Order: sequence, then structure tokens, then C-alpha cells
Amino acid sequence: MKVLIVLTSHDELGTTGRKTGFWLEELAAPYYRFRDSGIDLVLASPKGGRPPLDPKSNEPANRTDETRRFEADPDAMDALAHTVRLDSVSADDFDSVFYPGGHGPLWDLAEDAVSVRLIETTLRTGKPLALVCHAPGVLRHAVNTDGSPLVRGKRVTGFTNSEEEGVQLTEVVPFLVEDELVGLGGDYSKGEDWAPYVLRDGLLITGQNPASSGPAADALIELATRTAATGQAGA
Repeated sequence: MKVLIVLTSHDELGTTGRKTGFWLEELAAPYYRFRDSGIDLVLASPKGGRPPLDPKSNEPANRTDETRRFEADPDAMDALAHTVRLDSVSADDFDSVFYPGGHGPLWDLAEDAVSVRLIETTLRTGKPLALVCHAPGVLRHAVNTDGSPLVRGKRVTGFTNSEEEGVQLTEVVPFLVEDELVGLGGDYSKGEDWAPYVLRDGLLITGQNPASSGPAADALIELATRTAATGQAGA
């Protein structure tokens, strides 16, 4: 099995002068769920090369066993340093796709036509897709074959308005993930702030926050394995 992990290339936190990027736990936890399951991985980003790390995600309070393992792993760090350009990959070459969050995706991947096409093609060709935390926001321009929003009527979750308020970035981000998913007609729900919460609707898996990244990867592995074996995702 082969999984594509799509990371942001955006490093500016709006007009604050502060840096952002991807959230380390949301890469590290899924990375080892996949690796430890024998899955081949390719890391990609819009610009290729080393994607920007949100510096807050590597502060002591936000480090985990997986993030420490990742930073001590030469192979993982090399893969991170050499992500391929997103426009160089094809959904045909992967069994599923995973999007970690961090605030960066709200600026670049949410507006990236290549990412939108990857999302639409992945699902239309019967392959699972998972997105966590802020990454469900990159679904905002993805549509079904009839032109309706991809998330309309689907059970979805993502970073909550109250979690965004908790990190004091409500007025900084270009849009709020919860509001966007609701506005697109998604059947949005959420768990407690900062607690793991993962939903699956057909081939689409979404996780609420950093703590949901590992469980979302587990759900993707289970679904991709079942899809590959049976040719369908089930209910």
C-alpha cells in the first residue's frame, strides 16, 4: 500500500509577522502509524522541498513521543527535507491520501487548484482520503461531479471555532474551519475541545484536532485495506 501525505508550503501567519506551517504532531503520529504498518509513504507540498514547521508545534508543551521519535529519525527527517512538488504527483499512484493540518493549509492548500483536483480525483476513483485539524478546510473548493460542494450532506469535523478562539487566532485566519464546513452544507459535528474526534462518511475521513491525527490515520489504514480487498468502502 502507498499513501501520499500532503503538507503546506505556507509559513506566514496572516499579517502578524509570526510564522506558521504544518503541525508536527499531525505529521509525526500518522507517519508512524503508516510506517509501522508497512505502508510506503511519499511526502508532497505545493513548493516541494522542506515545508515550514509551525514553531509552536515544537514547543515543549506540544511535543509527543511521536514528534520526538520523528525528529530523531534520519529517514523521516530526510523525507521531510525533500518533499516532492504536489503538481508532480498523480492520485493514480497512491492508494489513499492524508492531509495533516496546522494553520498553513488555510492559506495555500485551501486555494490550490492542484490540491482540489487531487482531492476530487482520489474520492472519485474510489480511494480513501483523510484530513485533520485545519486540513478539512482545504475541502472548501472541492466539488462533486454535479458541481455541488463535496462536503454537502457528509458527516465531517475539523478544528472548532472554540479551539481557534483558544489559540487566539479567530481574527487572524482567512476563514474558520467549522464555519466553512457548515456553510458548505456539511453535516458538521465535534467532540470536546482538544480531545480526539474522528468521523468517516464513505471514503472521507476527518479529524478535529492534533489529538485526532493518529486515530484518523488508523481509520484510513483500516478503510484503505478494506477498500483494496473488497473494491468498496462500505457504509
